[in-house]
Amino acid sequence: NRNSLTKYYLPLQMGYASMDQSGAGMISRQYCRAFIFADPNNSTQRVVFVTAEIGMISQRVRLAVSGKIKYGDLYGPDNVVLSGTHTHSGPGGYFQYTIYMISSRGFIKPSFNAIVNGILESIATAHENMVKGRVFINKGLVENTQINRSPLSYLNNPESERLRYTSNTDKEMVLLKMVADNGQEIGMLSWFAIHPVSMNNTNLHTSSDNIGYAAYLFEEEKNKGYLTGKGPYVAGFASSNLGDVSPNIQGPHCINTGDSCENLNNYCPIGGTKMCIAKGPGKDMLESTQIIGRNIYLKAKELYSTAFEEINGPIHSAHQWVDMSNITVQLNATHTGKTCKPALGYSFAAGTMDGPGMFNFTQGMIEGNSFWDAVRDAVLTRPSKETEECHKPKPILIPTGELSKPYPWHPNIIDIQIITVGSLAILALPGEFSYVLSFFIYLYICKEFESHGKTEMNVVLSGLCNIYTHYIATYEEYQIQRYEGASTLFGPHTLSAYIQLYRGLAKAIAEGTARDLPNLPEPPILNVTDLTFLPIIRDAKPLDRNYGDVLQDVQPKYRMVGTLLLLYKTFVTNFTFLTVEKYDNTSNHWKVMYNDASWDTRFTWQKDIWGRSTSIVQWHISNNTEPGTYRIQYFGHSKELLRPIRSFSGSSLQFEVSG
Repeated sequence: NRNSLTKYYLPLQMGYASMDQSGAGMISRQYCRAFIFADPNNSTQRVVFVTAEIGMISQRVRLAVSGKIKYGDLYGPDNVVLSGTHTHSGPGGYFQYTIYMISSRGFIKPSFNAIVNGILESIATAHENMVKGRVFINKGLVENTQINRSPLSYLNNPESERLRYTSNTDKEMVLLKMVADNGQEIGMLSWFAIHPVSMNNTNLHTSSDNIGYAAYLFEEEKNKGYLTGKGPYVAGFASSNLGDVSPNIQGPHCINTGDSCENLNNYCPIGGTKMCIAKGPGKDMLESTQIIGRNIYLKAKELYSTAFEEINGPIHSAHQWVDMSNITVQLNATHTGKTCKPALGYSFAAGTMDGPGMFNFTQGMIEGNSFWDAVRDAVLTRPSKETEECHKPKPILIPTGELSKPYPWHPNIIDIQIITVGSLAILALPGEFSYVLSFFIYLYICKEFESHGKTEMNVVLSGLCNIYTHYIATYEEYQIQRYEGASTLFGPHTLSAYIQLYRGLAKAIAEGTARDLPNLPEPPILNVTDLTFLPIIRDAKPLDRNYGDVLQDVQPKYRMVGTLLLLYKTFVTNFTFLTVEKYDNTSNHWKVMYNDASWDTRFTWQKDIWGRSTSIVQWHISNNTEPGTYRIQYFGHSKELLRPIRSFSGSSLQFEVSG
């Protein structure tokens, strides 16, 4: 099932942590898509995979979904995987840990509720509409779509390891095709390593980015005759090991000089790190989003049409709550290591070439700064000697594991999970894993299954699942301390710890002992009810105007390939904001052809200092538009001081579209 998550706009968008990136409109709606796999011979043996077009899954969302899901004990943390696509153009405000609340202006209850309720509804509808069918798998390489955004970190891995690969990025897409026993195509689910950051940190419009555009194209093809997001066929594009991958394939350049800034620090001689930004392949971010998304869609379409290997066998799941700050790792026969309390390094503040940070921090910092150390010690706290030693060579900027006010800054207790459907094993990874690291995990899990007689397992790495713990770099990449290493929360042995933990889950599934795995208590839902730093919104209008009045109307006629522009006074609605309607001469009724979920429409909301809102509605008329008589409608709500919220609508004049 598919369900919209887009219902709220004011929070900072989640991903870039830019204080200037407040939501102010819509390019595309964001959806969650739920897939349930059940054993027809044992209906209690089932697993759920949800891919949601949001920045990432928060632990608060994970716990809330687990606590509210229906159907008794049929679904829970053990067999439900929640994954975020990692779009950086969606609302934040749905986290319970302080570091994330800082970057999205608090805990925003409407955003949180929209995401939780959307996921729950998606799972419920999928459950109630299950049909018996078959699952096929296929794999292939996606070309001309990604680059490694941290190649110097990659090169610090041993040469013997790098010789295994033909590229410094993981180009493989894994795709599942689902067909009902009666031959009806039900849906598809794929994984591919791509950062949805084609829309950059100047974008203020809600967007599912490149991966969402791929899903849009796939569903539009399969759901002909339906409005966007309304058809029965569901196409899910999930995140994978995207930690060091960028879709901005022109690479980093100094935007003031045009020179390359592909260096250790991503630093420009004039302007520093703020000037070093990657772009491409399009002339602007929207065109880049569509080019990259179309590449992903075309490969998925090809793999889908040639998917003949069937997935058969029993369904299993293994899940654990673990304290990632206190894992002892067996490094070799004689040496052990330990994970650390979470902490972020200096280069975390530098950001990446996809979205530079603040104050000209640079990547590759392996020494602190006396000024920023003093600021940290005065405002937050000085990291303990134990934490400093544990994280070396990372210079600690924010010792999040030692901060607890007003709430803990980062989680210690996280969940790890593997679900299997026959020969398919999906590893639910709690963050952004780099390419080499993920290949290590892939090999170890395959070997673990093989050692227990489960040969030829199809292992899929699914990123940003169930909780967000930033990045995970290899031990060698960690030494470089670029953004990915500085954002590896639990220290240099994090990879080894995850290999050890996921091998334990694979062994438990293979031996049928998943229920006997040691487990910590489920972490609490913190008492953060509504901590928001958003401004109070009130509407106002000129005395000679009504809400919904058109300020600039349409032309009488348009030829295909153009733009319509309408302006209204308005507030926000939880339903569709706009419709493009065509007059049907046969029925003498208006038929909705497009809505705000279509990538051909745009909705922008602006507010002036007097509280007056202006909404801009655009329709980009494509070549395949049906000629005829059209109108555009807008639907909103106004919220004036001392008055209840009121709904209203506005309509353009009729106009003609010709070929």
